[in-house]
Amino acid sequence: MEVSFTTATCSLIMVSLVMLWAWKLLNWLWLSPKRLERLLRAQGLQGNPYRLLVGDTMEMFKMFKERNKCQQSMSSLSNDKDIAPHVFTFNHYIVQKFGKNSFLWEGPTPKVIITNPEQIKEVFNRNNDFEKPKLSPLIKLLGTGLANYEGEKWQKHRKIINPAFHSEKLKIMVPTFLQCCDYMVSKWEGMLNSDGKCEIDVWPFLQNLTCDVISRTAFGSSYEEGKRIFELLKEQAELVMKLRNIYIPGWQFLPTTTQRRMKAIDRDIQASLKGIINKREKAMKAGQVLNNDLLGILLESNYKEIQEHGNNKTVGMTNQEVIEECNAFYIAGQETTSVLLVWTILLLSRHPDWQARARDEVLQVFGKQKPDNDGLSRLKIVTMILYEVLRLYPPLVYFNRAIHKDVKLGNLSLPAGVHVSLPILMIHHDRDIWGDDATEFKPDRFSEGVAKATKGQVSFFPFGWGPRACLGQNFAILEAKMILSLLLQSFSFELSPAYAHAPITVLTLNPKYGAHVILHKL
Repeated sequence: MEVSFTTATCSLIMVSLVMLWAWKLLNWLWLSPKRLERLLRAQGLQGNPYRLLVGDTMEMFKMFKERNKCQQSMSSLSNDKDIAPHVFTFNHYIVQKFGKNSFLWEGPTPKVIITNPEQIKEVFNRNNDFEKPKLSPLIKLLGTGLANYEGEKWQKHRKIINPAFHSEKLKIMVPTFLQCCDYMVSKWEGMLNSDGKCEIDVWPFLQNLTCDVISRTAFGSSYEEGKRIFELLKEQAELVMKLRNIYIPGWQFLPTTTQRRMKAIDRDIQASLKGIINKREKAMKAGQVLNNDLLGILLESNYKEIQEHGNNKTVGMTNQEVIEECNAFYIAGQETTSVLLVWTILLLSRHPDWQARARDEVLQVFGKQKPDNDGLSRLKIVTMILYEVLRLYPPLVYFNRAIHKDVKLGNLSLPAGVHVSLPILMIHHDRDIWGDDATEFKPDRFSEGVAKATKGQVSFFPFGWGPRACLGQNFAILEAKMILSLLLQSFSFELSPAYAHAPITVLTLNPKYGAHVILHKL
């Protein structure tokens, strides 16, 4: 009798657990998405009807494949053509189909597209209501770091990292920018024909250059080890993007050859960074002053924070967290500047009048002398050009935020479980905001600064905006100014007939077929 009672109890528990699991699955796959859809439609938001589990994913994937097939024909596009339909294909399609008040489905999660500058401002300012979405296991392999933390952890890391990007610290980096760029200029000069010109794809050179810069500025004397880490991160990013393009749910978690390689890369990166950090910590304990690179400044700031709280290590960053921030230095630092520079060179190649104006300014400020920090701060035309490039070709084409509790956003009531998307590229190209010439290269729109160009609206945010704006944006702009100044002093450039205009998002907005230009030695 007692055995029967125990068996019956166990059976009842098992049935209850199965029913609970089934209910949660039903709620996740169907009931919750349909409830959220009703709430969004009741406020006038439009989108495709929810499809079980996949949402818009299959349609998105189909459109992605079709875009890749026809992208070869984009060689006929000029740099003044609106690239949003080709780069931001599905989001652009949804907005064209349903209007600016629309949403799309990423699996069972509805994502509301926010294009109103006032609402964008609210999203950026209200950190606690609009948080970064949880990273997928795939993206975590590229590192987390400050950009993906929330609450107290974000505040702690921001405080510790902030000194590394102070203007006085950035000045220390300028000679490194100069040294790395000089090396690339020498390479290009060695490739010139007897008539003083040559045709090259500048994209891999710029990637190597910014890799060299971030390796040296982040790790100082350990830059060779740093460059190896970057190569591993680059391979990891390519593998992550490859798996992200597979739409079969759960496919990316199978123990495939690709997955095993990704895990091996992650272990290698972690071990290499740990070795660099351990050596640096030993040197610091031995009394050596090593605060002239990003890692040294970060470790020094972290050490001071711990000391100020009575040697309480819980207030500082752990070694693992320092490793994550180093990953972030690498990916954000290298990617952002390389894409900014490549689109700048391509646009100046297409617009020789602006190239000449930029060169005249550089020669007026520096002559044939090497650029310095003081002179870089006086480059108004170069700054206008870089802002316009960031407007037309922002490194990231969108930001996402997650909502974990019901919130009001302007006239919208957004329920918990919804995500919002801030489509940077589409807003930067919006004719209602920027005028009929929104897709044209016109740097003089920034002649009186960003605030005047945007009429005080939050409609230009290549590095984010508000409290969570990217800490490294001044680093990226300073590096770009230095490199562009040196190139303008040494060469003029024009587009090669071999250039095919095909912007594509990998991690950032890249030229799919490279950046072929003809260099002329000055």
